[in-house]
Amino acid sequence: MRPDAFDWIDEERVLREKAGLVRALRPRPAVATLTDLAGNDYLGLARHPAVTGAAADAARRWGAGATGSRLVTGSTELHAALETELARFCGAEAALVFSSGYTANLAALTALGGPQALIVSDAANHASLIDGCRLSRARTEVVPHADPASVRTVLAGHRGRALMVTDSVFSVDGDAAPLAELARACREHGAALVVDDAHGFGVVGEGGRGGPADAGLAGAADVVTTVTLSKSLGSQGGAVLGPARVIDHLVNSARTFIFDTALAPAATGAALAALRLLREEPERAARVREAAAFLHRRLTAAGLQVAPPDAAVVSVRAPSPQAAVRWAADCRAAGLAVGCFRPPSVPDGVSRLRLTARGDLTGRQLDDAVEVIVRTAPAA
Repeated sequence: MRPDAFDWIDEERVLREKAGLVRALRPRPAVATLTDLAGNDYLGLARHPAVTGAAADAARRWGAGATGSRLVTGSTELHAALETELARFCGAEAALVFSSGYTANLAALTALGGPQALIVSDAANHASLIDGCRLSRARTEVVPHADPASVRTVLAGHRGRALMVTDSVFSVDGDAAPLAELARACREHGAALVVDDAHGFGVVGEGGRGGPADAGLAGAADVVTTVTLSKSLGSQGGAVLGPARVIDHLVNSARTFIFDTALAPAATGAALAALRLLREEPERAARVREAAAFLHRRLTAAGLQVAPPDAAVVSVRAPSPQAAVRWAADCRAAGLAVGCFRPPSVPDGVSRLRLTARGDLTGRQLDDAVEVIVRTAPAA
């Protein structure tokens, strides 16, 4: 008998189960029943009345969908306003809004790469950056994590178009890239620096202006930044920020911009309202960093292995994938939602609980979260 076309899927599922790596969807209710240290709503704006109201108003005025790609019918006055205000807030010449942070990263790397280019990529970069490198058709050299010396070495052996790409704050351990030093390394060899600021924007720097601004790189002619609108701004979508000529090049050459349906009006309006709240209330960013520092301090004092956070992500090591899954489940049973990172999501193969600090959590909620995590911790 011929094998069924998808028998191989059953075999792979068995292997995942043995390794403790099975993933499953878990729909959440509209009304939260758990304290959330798992989502990326860093500033607590996803349910802010001004943000949800702006989303509803945009949908009523512009429609439920964008109706087409940005270059056909998908661009609205809302998209233009968001791009203008994002660029001004972050100190960039121009910005371009995409349907997600993932597509923004693919756009930046594929449009700035190419068969003759070299891309130097940090070993701990996000999956979207890795995919962007692969799709760019450029020669990609992966360098050790947060290692400017290795970047210099690779760039020194290349002649022609080159760029280095890195997260500003890494999504697994929450550590910050040495952006100023990386920029110096790139400039010594005429290379561009592309920074994915998904976990820095809204949290790091003065008023949450992000990692590049905090490193003194805002508005630099050789730096391009990507951001997501789905974390600190509590909405959906992404953007690329940088020199005006780079943004114009993306409009004309980035496939995930040209051929993708534009970001829906509701998400665009929500992101714009959230950005304005952040600009008016810059203390929100500081509260996130304070909550992350609190979690790190208390969990470390309790004897857990916790990576020092540079932004909102607090990473707590688990002894195994199976232990991490049980730990997260025990936290959930006690009323606390936490992230559970296991291979292949973690580049070093070490499983973790991934906590995301939020600026709207009360001191009591943070105290209770620490108690639950410590009480349910597995034996080393």
